Amino acid sequence: MNQQNSKSVQSRSTLFLVAITLVATLGGLLFGFDMAVISGVLPFVKSQFSLSSATEGWFVSSALVGCIIGVSFSGDLSDRIGRKKMLMLAAILFLLSAIGSALSSGFTLLILARMLGGMGVGVASIVAPLYISEIAPANVRGRLVTFYQLAITAGILVAYLTNASLLSFSLNYKGGGLGDILNLVLVKEVWRGMLGLGTAPALLFFVGICFVPESPRWLIQQGKNDEGIAILAKITNMASAQKDALLIQNTKSQEKGSYKEVFSPAMRKPLLIGLLLPLFSQFSGINAVIYYGPRILSDAGINITNALLGQIIFGIANFLFTIIAIWKVDKMGRRPLYIAGSLGATVCLAFTGICFYAGTTSSISLVISIILFLACFAFSIGPLKFVIASEIFPTKIRGRALALSIMVMWIADTIVGQLTPMFLGSVGPAATFWFFSACCLLSFWVVYKMVPETKGKSLEEVQEIWAGH
Repeated sequence: MNQQNSKSVQSRSTLFLVAITLVATLGGLLFGFDMAVISGVLPFVKSQFSLSSATEGWFVSSALVGCIIGVSFSGDLSDRIGRKKMLMLAAILFLLSAIGSALSSGFTLLILARMLGGMGVGVASIVAPLYISEIAPANVRGRLVTFYQLAITAGILVAYLTNASLLSFSLNYKGGGLGDILNLVLVKEVWRGMLGLGTAPALLFFVGICFVPESPRWLIQQGKNDEGIAILAKITNMASAQKDALLIQNTKSQEKGSYKEVFSPAMRKPLLIGLLLPLFSQFSGINAVIYYGPRILSDAGINITNALLGQIIFGIANFLFTIIAIWKVDKMGRRPLYIAGSLGATVCLAFTGICFYAGTTSSISLVISIILFLACFAFSIGPLKFVIASEIFPTKIRGRALALSIMVMWIADTIVGQLTPMFLGSVGPAATFWFFSACCLLSFWVVYKMVPETKGKSLEEVQEIWAGH
């Protein structure tokens, strides 16, 4: 009977943990959706508002400016008011952005709505994985946090699927029965519907957050020990919860990190790695494919409907190969995966540039080369930047150091979003992809020369690497 009770308790704990994780990863899904939906929207907005290359870049980059704003305040604010309230704020920002984008009366309001969505992404990009890591038991923490990255790729795929579906509906709609507003959003100006569909997951995210608990670690840090222990007990059991609570309290008393320590000479090499990897992840060309995929395929002579279908194939590749990263990162190690992926991405992007240069873009080889690039990115450059960054810093400064990494990522993302249409318009797609190929080659060199293998090492053993032992 006791064994049956134990299994029943364990089953309830697992379901509780899964439910919490699914709700939190909705932030990742919205993250991916908000960033990728722009690929289907861009050609229509550019045409309707007669955007130049510069204003086209600003339309894409406006959400990324919002991301930087969101990152700048979410770290400290989550420490003051809690993780749950910040996740609710992210959900509200996503909701307002989706509604505002769908109903905006002009380009300026559309930009403001996109910035709100970007702020939601910025908040979610820090707080959602932080919340998952603090709620999860140690034995499954890495896997659950990595699922956040998988949710981002799922959001990208959902954006591609809904973009293609709405475009197909608008092209085949014969008229009648929708009403003025739905006719505007779903048919006449279909880009409004593409952006407005984010309302559904944003609303689901907000409702879900209302029912999940606050981070037990944050509660204990605030002196609310009983509340924190009660939540931990639901996830594991009372004995483990009390043991974890003592460990959290002891860790709290030892943590006295500051930004001064982050920039200390001892942390110079890990900090450089933590800043360069997210920088290279954005300059790899991934967002040129995500944001400007239909335009690139359209330049290759593929019509807009087939271009969006091509984006779906790109999204599936990105999603599936991220699963491979989850599967292999603790078996093969970080360095082998990153080195193989960055070299593969270098070759694929170089070949993509050759396709454009030689004028052979109408062949299947262009699509295959982009798919192979996405595969290489998805199992290496994409997810591993955060896996590595979360391991190379001491616990007491890890949060601050990761905030800097994420800030660099969004700043680089903003620059790429602004420069890509200018590059495509001035030097052409061939030179653009060769530039991204060179960046991937540089990222390979940095990892090969600077990044140690951290697979199977405790965080204390990783710190000994920097100490020279």
